[in-house]
Amino acid sequence: MSPKQREAIPVPASLPTHLADTQPARGLVVSLIGLLVGTVVLLTGCSRPSTVTEIRQEGVLHVITRRSPSVYFEGPHGATGFEYELVQRLAKRLGVELRLRVVDDYDKIVSVLDNSYAHIGMGGFAPGPERKDRFQTVTTSLTLTSTVVYNRDVKPVRAPEALSGRVVHTVENSNHIEPLKELRQTQDNIRWIPHPKLTTVEILKRVNTGEVGVAVVDSTDLALNHVYFPDVKKGVALTEPRPVAWLLPRQQDGSLRKLADQMMRDLQSDGTLAHLRERFFGHLDRLDYVGARTFLYHVRNRLPRYQAIFRSTADHYDLDWRLLAAIGYQESHWRPNAVSPTGVRGLMMLTRSTARYVGIDNRRNAEQSIDGGAQYFRTMRRRIPEDIPEPDRTWFALAAYNVGMGHLEDARKLTQRGGDDPHRWADVKEYLPRLAEKQWYTKTEHGYARGYEPVVYVQNIRRYYDVLRWLRPNDDESTHRNQPVIPPLPSLDGSGDPQSADNRPGPPRLNRMLGEAPPTL
Repeated sequence: MSPKQREAIPVPASLPTHLADTQPARGLVVSLIGLLVGTVVLLTGCSRPSTVTEIRQEGVLHVITRRSPSVYFEGPHGATGFEYELVQRLAKRLGVELRLRVVDDYDKIVSVLDNSYAHIGMGGFAPGPERKDRFQTVTTSLTLTSTVVYNRDVKPVRAPEALSGRVVHTVENSNHIEPLKELRQTQDNIRWIPHPKLTTVEILKRVNTGEVGVAVVDSTDLALNHVYFPDVKKGVALTEPRPVAWLLPRQQDGSLRKLADQMMRDLQSDGTLAHLRERFFGHLDRLDYVGARTFLYHVRNRLPRYQAIFRSTADHYDLDWRLLAAIGYQESHWRPNAVSPTGVRGLMMLTRSTARYVGIDNRRNAEQSIDGGAQYFRTMRRRIPEDIPEPDRTWFALAAYNVGMGHLEDARKLTQRGGDDPHRWADVKEYLPRLAEKQWYTKTEHGYARGYEPVVYVQNIRRYYDVLRWLRPNDDESTHRNQPVIPPLPSLDGSGDPQSADNRPGPPRLNRMLGEAPPTL
């Protein structure tokens, strides 16, 4: 209420004159004035602007988030993450700037939203009844379960009953507290320790080393990080799949929620949601436990012989050396003397014609082979249409490296004929396998191809590349900043080390485990 509005509303005449100058009277006057102003507003049809209008007037969408591979993180090319990509699109639809505040835990997100200091909170939330009553929600198309994980050396947890008498670790105020409380109703001897200073990645690392025996984590974060922790075993799911949702303050009028819901429906209809899901999660099934152990063994025992060559060659051709190394591992498991039944050979498994094309005369020489592979991959990427953005451009180039540019173009044409987007790897990878089916390859220019092979090829390399980026951050300052710093694990009582077998302290076992793992190739 402006000063002019206050002056225009008279003090009620019925107020006793002997009270007019007292403090209680002034308070009563203010209250009555407020009531009258409210009545005037209602009668004149004026109202507070909607949340969407206020956001557009300010020009800023305020979002509070936490760091998580499935939510938001700083990658080598800037901010990214599944939920981040979505909220970016919402800000664009609103025509405003996206302004993020990044915090360390769920509690801070909830506190900020309770006080309406942000428009949206995103953190991989799967809200139960309590949070649904407390906040407005917008689902993101992802689902997650609260999943038990355990160190491979402790008693397996294949059913909820196996948690009886165990100590379970989890992130404080995460999605898993409510399921644990429900479980306690039938198993009163279950205990859990919520860790306010740890992330899911830090919990997984402790389970991997054996410092923690049993934990509960998000299935999405587990899928994104499991390959990095080979001694972590996946146990029982404590919940059915639950929708991941953004949280919005209950005090909002609902206009932002409606706009965000409509955006999600639009992105579902035009295929954008499927594209983003494939981009972030489509390659996560490519390394099982044995494959992960073998790969990590080779990272330690084979990669050091060739890492300098990968680095110098990649620098020369303006490539990421870890991508080049991932291609080499997929091709030969970093064996310079590898030979296939079809005659391709060397660390990068070059054909004779490809070697001649790139000027290589000794395919079994590691340096020459890596150089030839880098040249050929760069050539493939340059031939990919310029209007295909990254990272799809790289995935298409990898597919062409494997199956040839002609077959890739055939698959892209089939994709377009099928009404899907030939510029999206998520769409094209569904059509590549059709090149092995007569009803389809007879309609293409280049004919039959083992179309499943490039799909698996690309997905494998993506996973190897992910792991190498995590294990070898390339001395990049921004990447180092995102490596988790693991603080000491709090004890049960805050005074000393816990004595439970599930919480026994011990030295990290990763290096010892890698030394014991036999190579498969």
